[in-house]
Amino acid sequence: MEFLQQNWYWAALAAASGSWLMVELIRGRGDKSQISPVEATLLINREDAIVIDVREQGEYAQGHVPNARHIPLGEISRRSAEMEKWKDHPLILCCASGARSAAAGAQLRKAGFDKIYNLRGGMAEWEKAGQPISRKRK
Repeated sequence: MEFLQQNWYWAALAAASGSWLMVELIRGRGDKSQISPVEATLLINREDAIVIDVREQGEYAQGHVPNARHIPLGEISRRSAEMEKWKDHPLILCCASGARSAAAGAQLRKAGFDKIYNLRGGMAEWEKAGQPISRKRK
């Protein structure tokens, strides 16, 4: 007990970090649509998942997941009929950080798509994981 009284700040730090880890663990279990770059690669290889990049043209040209289809976020609703042929495939949505692709996922779920996944961390995480990148040649 004397140790805790003299080192209360370490005990508080341990409690705070433990709480933070528990929150992240619980939050991660709740949303199964967020996938890592490694999980995305497995989904592409094993289940013929289709990658849809929802970034703008300039961002897409700087580098994207190989064989990704480019459908900017602003065009998702308009082009959802074009994507009907992919309803049986898992769709992996990606953007720069994962925020725009989450919005695109919500739109596609409303359009009746079931197998929607969001690349957690977007292209930044994809590159950090050492995954291949295609660049559009000019």
